[in-house]
Amino acid sequence: MEDKKKYGFFAMLDRMQYINRWGLMRNNRFENIKEHSFDVAVIAHALAVIHNSLCDKGEESTKVDPNMVQSYALYHDCTEIITGDLPTPIKYRNETIKKAYKEVEHEAAERLVSHLPSEMASEYMDLLDPRYDDPSFENGELVGRLVKAADKISAYIKCITEEASGNREFSSAKKSTEKSIRKMGIRAADIFMENFVPTYGYTLDQINENK
Repeated sequence: MEDKKKYGFFAMLDRMQYINRWGLMRNNRFENIKEHSFDVAVIAHALAVIHNSLCDKGEESTKVDPNMVQSYALYHDCTEIITGDLPTPIKYRNETIKKAYKEVEHEAAERLVSHLPSEMASEYMDLLDPRYDDPSFENGELVGRLVKAADKISAYIKCITEEASGNREFSSAKKSTEKSIRKMGIRAADIFMENFVPTYGYTLDQINENK
């Protein structure tokens, strides 16, 4: 690494706090992608722990490193510093848009890592633009599925909190998000939804009483 050269990678990541999610929805409380990424990382780590501890059939018998899953989850939305948060109905409207957006995300990842010393760039490029389907990525597809499930669960929790504050804007999103989580068929996600998510709607006193 060159002495005294200034690199802006982490300063760029800090700007995630200025990009709000759910741009097409009326929010009682805005959620930025920086806090969302923390939530997804926490949930993804939990899903990996649940997967390793409680699931033991078929694909579920394959163990994953919770810390690795958490790392990919933490960086899963960083490219939105460049691209912005594209609403889900648009992002996944058809295969052409999905493919084009993937290319945009890849270019955004390259732009971000250009703010790093060359010795560090490949490590972070892998986190920013993971190739879960690459045969060289051990258990990559499973890692990707757990990160995706965590992302969806985080969105579902957002819907719960908005509904709890009296905002009916998220009612439809809550139903469709829950359906998509169930459709994934990930036992660890189902366990988290059944055992941990309900308390997100509790008051502080109810959480403390529910030990």
